[in-house]
Amino acid sequence: MNLSYHVFDLPLKHTFTIAHQSRDVQDTLVVRLEGDGCYGLGESTTNPFYGMTIDNMTACLEQIRPVVERGTWKSPEELWELGREVFRENPFAQCALDMAAWDWFAKRKGQKLYEYLNLDPRDIPTTNFTIGIDRVEKMVSKMKEVHWPIYKIKLGTEDDLAIVRELRKYTDAVFRIDANCAWTAEQAIRNSEELVKLGVEFMEQPLGKDDLEGMKEVYKHSKLPVMADESCIVENDVKKCLGLFHAINVKLVKAGGITPGLRMIKEAKSLGMKTMVGCMTESSVGITAIAHIAPLLDYVDMDGAMLLAKDPAKGVVITPEKVTFPEGNGIGAELV
Repeated sequence: MNLSYHVFDLPLKHTFTIAHQSRDVQDTLVVRLEGDGCYGLGESTTNPFYGMTIDNMTACLEQIRPVVERGTWKSPEELWELGREVFRENPFAQCALDMAAWDWFAKRKGQKLYEYLNLDPRDIPTTNFTIGIDRVEKMVSKMKEVHWPIYKIKLGTEDDLAIVRELRKYTDAVFRIDANCAWTAEQAIRNSEELVKLGVEFMEQPLGKDDLEGMKEVYKHSKLPVMADESCIVENDVKKCLGLFHAINVKLVKAGGITPGLRMIKEAKSLGMKTMVGCMTESSVGITAIAHIAPLLDYVDMDGAMLLAKDPAKGVVITPEKVTFPEGNGIGAELV
């Protein structure tokens, strides 16, 4: 077994702004595992908010290299457990390795990943398309550029309701709102009263992740369902979201990969919460991996590669009507 990795700068079509950061280029790390005549790819983007860099991700991968290349692990889950301590502070790096392991493992089995997981690709919910914070005229322009049935609208400004009212003039699409921790409980409850009238489906992470008392109030009084994102990063967070959120958004990169992501989805469902998997502006490597587990979900946010000006990979093709998987087994994405 051989472990290698590649670094890419992913240029975005438009500056992407959320409540706490803006970017024009997204750095990403693609891991490659090769052995027994096949290879697997996995991906994780960097993220300054979480302190994840190319340097600290590759440092973790070098620590785990002897374990990986020894090749005695029998499954992606076993490899994930072997790396638990090494990756404790760096789930982003573990995600890239875990994803590559699933790709390689399913290829060895001669199956697409969704086949190995006994999932039906016809059950994939339609992804939303994300509109980052910008001048409202620019947000309207982005929406007109990509006609889509569901938009996720990033908020966290002084004019949030006015933005949604203006965008609503140009489309009948479903809206989802993501405030990225920018509101108070009072704002979230008050805003929900207007947003429900504007065709918003749910609000994602309206408050800071540690504002538990505020979320109790929002959960009780909001006119819209609320979804956890920053409040639900790793497996231990799922149960903590019960009674605070109606749904959770699992980010594979933040959780540590497909292995814990599957467990988080299962636990949330057992607790009666709805589930979503979101993206971190990955290339088609990471997005294709999300698509394979999407039949498990109530909602999905896998538009990352659609936001790129240049994609270093090819994989799943997403339209409002369907998701078309690449021909190969495993995850099936390839670098180009």
